[in-house]
Amino acid sequence: MSFLDNLESSLKNLESQEERDPREHQRRQDERTRAVAVGPWAEQLKTGPYTQKLFEQAAIAGHRIRTKIYMAWFDDMLRLEARERRLEFRPTAEGIVAAFIEPDGATKTQAVNLKSDPAELLKQWLDSNPNPA
Repeated sequence: MSFLDNLESSLKNLESQEERDPREHQRRQDERTRAVAVGPWAEQLKTGPYTQKLFEQAAIAGHRIRTKIYMAWFDDMLRLEARERRLEFRPTAEGIVAAFIEPDGATKTQAVNLKSDPAELLKQWLDSNPNPA
């Protein structure tokens, strides 16, 4: 079977799978609606001055406590990680939510004001860490 035949067969299988699962269209529509609602907040998080200040303050705070703070983007979510704890910035339709995730999986969330100083949020996250340097 040639590549094109294989591709055509795969596409037909996907189409027939969609026909068998009528909820698939609704799921995709819901995901599209969520992406449109979250889009402006995700863009502000990715390109706004708050994030630049956050990166600067995280580097300073990490140096102060002698710990590397790892920063990574996962799609439209920003994750900071230090000493087995994570701080995730998750865009929602209502704004940005910070999730404080402990090593045992416990999670605490709070809304983020993008006009505030990110150093306060970093201090709250790092001061809650019971394992000092």
